[in-house]
Amino acid sequence: MNKSVLTYIQKASKKGEKLLAILLDPDKTSLEEISAISKRIENLKANFIFVGGSTVENGFTNLFVEKLKENTQIPIVIFPGDYSQVTNNADALLFLSLLSGRNPEYLIEQQIKAVPHLKNSSLEIIPTGYILIDGGTNSSVLKVSKTSPIPQENVQLAVDTAVAGMYKGKQLIYLEAGSGAKIPVNEQIISEVKKELNIPLIVGGGIRSKEQLKKAYNCGADLVVIGTAFEQNKF
Repeated sequence: MNKSVLTYIQKASKKGEKLLAILLDPDKTSLEEISAISKRIENLKANFIFVGGSTVENGFTNLFVEKLKENTQIPIVIFPGDYSQVTNNADALLFLSLLSGRNPEYLIEQQIKAVPHLKNSSLEIIPTGYILIDGGTNSSVLKVSKTSPIPQENVQLAVDTAVAGMYKGKQLIYLEAGSGAKIPVNEQIISEVKKELNIPLIVGGGIRSKEQLKKAYNCGADLVVIGTAFEQNKF
């Protein structure tokens, strides 16, 4: 694989190749489980492991990624709940801006706090527009970010928000229904957003079956992220 995670995603998107990431929350996974979990992820032929959670004890992400690195060659991408989850042990970091919310803490404040951790880091930093779509549950992301998601029926707002992110220079757009979502991002939102973007599209949250995974791909998702369903052994 190319050293650059972003380049790999971009090339796959252009070729129409679909990618899979498994999301691991250090709060929900013990260090002792990592060896067995790594084997499961490799058996799924996942392209990436995303690591992050809404509330992870300071310093634990570093230990968690270190242990993962001992057990797998799959690229590890930090999907941070806040700046304290930055670790140089990973391969890349999604530098997220929560575009669907209006809380400055997650639009710019957390990013500023991350700068001292990133300035001398070897991490690949990927500017990512993060858009929360209502997944039918009060997810931990909503509680922590104190923002409201975009309603599933407001397709145009989702599209305009994604395009605004692209215009602002984001390299990826991530549509997220939230951890443990009852319903995934609907097919119309995925397809309409994809039509308007010339950058890769990530979709996650609420995807609990291979059929839902296939639908997300068919609607235009370039990379799908599976978290809760993996924890529940549905994949």
